Amino acid sequence: MDEEVAGLLAGAPGPDERAAAAVARRAAVVLRPAGALARLDELAGWLAGWQGTDRPAVRRPAAVVFAADHGVARQGVSAYPAEVTAAMLEALREGAATACAMSRHVGAALHVVDVGVGDPTGDLASEPALGPARFRACFEAGRRAVADLDTDLLVLGEMGIGNTTAASAVTATLLGGDVEALTGRGTGVDDAGYARKLAAVQAARRRVGAAAPLEVLRQVGGAELAAIAGAATEARLRPLPLVLDGFVVAAAVAPLEALHRGALAHAVAGHRSAEPGHRALLEWLGKPPLLDLDLRLGEGSGALAAVPLLRLAAAAVTEVATFAEWGLERP
Repeated sequence: MDEEVAGLLAGAPGPDERAAAAVARRAAVVLRPAGALARLDELAGWLAGWQGTDRPAVRRPAAVVFAADHGVARQGVSAYPAEVTAAMLEALREGAATACAMSRHVGAALHVVDVGVGDPTGDLASEPALGPARFRACFEAGRRAVADLDTDLLVLGEMGIGNTTAASAVTATLLGGDVEALTGRGTGVDDAGYARKLAAVQAARRRVGAAAPLEVLRQVGGAELAAIAGAATEARLRPLPLVLDGFVVAAAVAPLEALHRGALAHAVAGHRSAEPGHRALLEWLGKPPLLDLDLRLGEGSGALAAVPLLRLAAAAVTEVATFAEWGLERP
């Protein structure tokens, strides 16, 4: 699939540069000292470009959370048993999970997509996580989940016990480097659990060796990671501005950037988590986080927390008078 997806990304539309430039010009002359909100002004311009308007706004945010089970969880790499994934999927569907509360309070429509709960992937330490057919099916499920969404800002999230092990394996295989430096404690495993997690990631990397980016994702990722990659691809093709959540989401989309530089130009990092691999990925992607609170939940929670910041960034340009509109000379 690598060549196929690389072709899609190479032909994807870019941002509306005129809209972005118009917002940048307005930001330079609104009623505040030049550069006083520089990072927010940059975000407003980014939002304008990908929304294709010089009046950017966040009125219809949507979050899509993908859930799946992981075969590697049977090795005891998480502080929670694999059965928790199914329980959390039910909580997400019933409106009782953290992502549900946060979505309600930021005004985001929440969509929960099951791509493999009760059907765990292969144990990535010793076998491919996904066969070619299932990988493609999950990727396409991600695309379908985004294709018809009525939204002006997309948040991607995930849920799956054991998936920070998969994210570490993807990161270590894709980027290289010391496995321990790229593998954190996820849900808070004890020392014995952490040792098992490290061993699984090391075994996965040795098994796969050098491989094409999406092949890495197929071999050592997971069903929800494949779906997230598909969703991010579809968002790029529409195009839609995208807010990435934490480590697992970043690991899922990093192969797209490895396939085609600029594939993730439509995306910002909602936050930087406590996971060391997430920090390494964001540096490699060149995406400074909007928030840095050492969060480690998933479910799209960190990205949802960044939605009000993006809403404010747009409003602080489009709803603030310029010096000229207020009858003043700009200093």
